[in-house]
Amino acid sequence: MNQKRNDRLPCGAPVSDPARCEPTAESSRVGDRRSSHANTRRDFLRTVSVAGVAAGLGGVNALAQVTSPPRDQALIAITLDLEMARNFPKWEDTRWDYEKGNLNDEAKRYSVEAARRVKAHGGVIHFFAVGQVFEQENVDWLKELDQNGHPIGNHTYDHVYVLASKPDDIQYKFKRGPWLVEGKPPSQVIRENVQLCTEAMRTRLGIKPAGFRTPGGFADGLNGRPDVQQMLLDCGFKWASCKYPAHLYGTAGEAATKEVLDDIVKQQAAAQPFVYPTGLIDVPMSPISDIGAFRNARWKLDDFLRAVRLGVEWAIEHRAVFDLLAHPSVLYPSDPEFKVVELVCDLVKKAGDRAAIVDLDTIAKRVSAVTR
Repeated sequence: MNQKRNDRLPCGAPVSDPARCEPTAESSRVGDRRSSHANTRRDFLRTVSVAGVAAGLGGVNALAQVTSPPRDQALIAITLDLEMARNFPKWEDTRWDYEKGNLNDEAKRYSVEAARRVKAHGGVIHFFAVGQVFEQENVDWLKELDQNGHPIGNHTYDHVYVLASKPDDIQYKFKRGPWLVEGKPPSQVIRENVQLCTEAMRTRLGIKPAGFRTPGGFADGLNGRPDVQQMLLDCGFKWASCKYPAHLYGTAGEAATKEVLDDIVKQQAAAQPFVYPTGLIDVPMSPISDIGAFRNARWKLDDFLRAVRLGVEWAIEHRAVFDLLAHPSVLYPSDPEFKVVELVCDLVKKAGDRAAIVDLDTIAKRVSAVTR
């Protein structure tokens, strides 16, 4: 079988193949490489074993509502990126490349209901919003999420590719409208885009962003890009969610094979939190995402559920971290009965004291506490 890894084009790349070019958390320029970074699950677990956890961690512990998860407890996060995605709800839907933050009613309703379900289990969902959504007339649903304790992070204003070195690579919008960024180096455009999302959140919601997630996850995270790490630190972020390990997808349209599922489980070790030399903490996204499953692999829901179950069970067994990466705009047509979030909550409940549903800030603070 011709197994394929996540070799997708970066956010903002010209659209030559709609199935390959969507700027998503699978986006990466590293092609077929696996992450070479030394901070694997082994390093993370070794780190958390040598020091206690600071008391002021914050976050919500599933089913227990405590503020400081034990250091040997698996931390499970459910994260939803608030953006529209090409090919959803219909395969021919491609306009979202230019309207990433123009969330439709279905995606908004799904977000609110998913949050309600997870809260009923004693946990929270960590959302990441594209700033364009704050241009919509009504943001009451976002205020409701915040008031119910669900953190909302910065996902840039226009869903920009933070590693871009050329204007055409920053975002589809700027390739079509180059006058919007004319005369500005990509680094300035990217920084301003991050800051613009923060300002939009402050103005419309009255809150600061709860962390940062890069549009497009990268197999090597931000390694080799201390400039981007420092930019995020300068913008006020102590942690970011940037890394998404390379993994097998299999042949598009075919059911998930044991080889593919085994590889996805293997890559969970490469999706553990770590600290860059600059001090920025990375809380990676765990494979496989919903876009990876439903677009890249063209799986049915049952296959995605199998992969999520295996990933969460691995994290619980190894007392590690699992960060479910999904998008309401993808899940509402693919999982209308909320089976994915219910599965994660049920697995954590079954694990008892061995696991908790937390936000990414809790995970980052545990890393920070034990590396002092």
